[in-house]
Amino acid sequence: MANNVFDLAELRKLIDEQADVPVRVPVDREALTFPPVLLAPDAELARQVPAVPLVADAIRLATWTGSRAVTSEGFLLEPDAAAAAKELGLIPSRLRLGWIVAVNTGLLRIQRGTASRGPLSLQLAVEATLEFWDGVVMDVLDRADTGLTGSTVVDGHLAEMLATIYSVRSGVAIANLARGLLQSHEVACDPGQATMRRLAATLPSELLEALSLLTYCGLVEQTAAGRTALTPLGVWAVRRDLLREGHDAPTAAEVEVFADLTAEQLVEELVRGKVTQSAVAGWLERRPPEQAAADLIRIAASGTAGQRGAVGAVLEELGPEAESPLRQALDLPLMRRYAASWLHIRDLEAPALSSDDHTWIAVDSLAALLHMSGQGAARIDAPEPGEDLIKLVAEMPGLGHPDTIAVLDMLATAHDDEAVVRAARKAAMKARSLVHLTPGPDEARGSTKLG
Repeated sequence: MANNVFDLAELRKLIDEQADVPVRVPVDREALTFPPVLLAPDAELARQVPAVPLVADAIRLATWTGSRAVTSEGFLLEPDAAAAAKELGLIPSRLRLGWIVAVNTGLLRIQRGTASRGPLSLQLAVEATLEFWDGVVMDVLDRADTGLTGSTVVDGHLAEMLATIYSVRSGVAIANLARGLLQSHEVACDPGQATMRRLAATLPSELLEALSLLTYCGLVEQTAAGRTALTPLGVWAVRRDLLREGHDAPTAAEVEVFADLTAEQLVEELVRGKVTQSAVAGWLERRPPEQAAADLIRIAASGTAGQRGAVGAVLEELGPEAESPLRQALDLPLMRRYAASWLHIRDLEAPALSSDDHTWIAVDSLAALLHMSGQGAARIDAPEPGEDLIKLVAEMPGLGHPDTIAVLDMLATAHDDEAVVRAARKAAMKARSLVHLTPGPDEARGSTKLG
């Protein structure tokens, strides 16, 4: 363990290796943060849906089908499929995709081996139209698992590629997309040099075909500069998919709500779990780093463990330009350990932290989880204690942390491992026996009543 470096994931892993602690919120460690986007008005987006070539073809195919027998797999019989392709001017792969969309969205209904007009009305309200569009895109993305674009590389990294384009509103050059796909494929599949050379030769043309299909599906378009960008409908749909996967993908309006909050208001919202990573970034962009850090430290220096956890997470977003207020925080009893760690991580001169300091931050971080919820708890950066949980529990009573008893009670009541429960109960009794002693400087400030 580095002398001043801490990792919340390691602390949580230490706890989870012995049992679940239900009071904390499980966090998907792979959740990503995407830049805020401007969405077109819903009514404007809804008007664009029927004009998407895939949607228009699905509607035409449903009308053409009328009532017809289908195969056991629910597709048109071969002669009918050939006739539909010819009369509607569709290549077989797009005919099949249009059929899947028509059936899954309710344009067509299949019963007892016969396809007929489905229950979906062609006159939908705005919200219903966008839900329909969301279903269309889900059908398209789901097809990547069985072969959508004809390229195994593109299909295997389709969601990742769309997320990349989503992140760059001005569009991405096709050469950069191809390079990114190759790198992702190499990392994920380790295909070997010979295969990579072959893919490097074939992927550019495969990518062009794939982008043509995604254009047909209404997701991407070419900019005037020749880059690939998402359409307005594509931005809406990809954002919906990112949110479904648990990622932070805000709109510009959502982030703007938090930009003008005071530091106190921001911390309060963080503790409540109402602020995302992107909103924090927007808040910091409006303020000089030194001022932002000073305002946040002032709150944490006399606040609760939850407030310290929230402030610590925001401070991690700042670079060396915020050094001055962090260095001043070395003189603040409740912040000195966090400040030393912050300085050390950025290769700035910092005092060393003792083993007791490490354990104190572990207790503080566990206490913060008791205060915070949702995304607030996900943002806390806490220590890796470097030893098993039972030993850590035994060290807690003598630290003088104001929330020691609350943390020990939480472990004693919520932990499934009987050894941890016994150790926590014993330590809690010892901590209570010490409360009559004169409080130290860390105890006298920022103490918290939980429950």
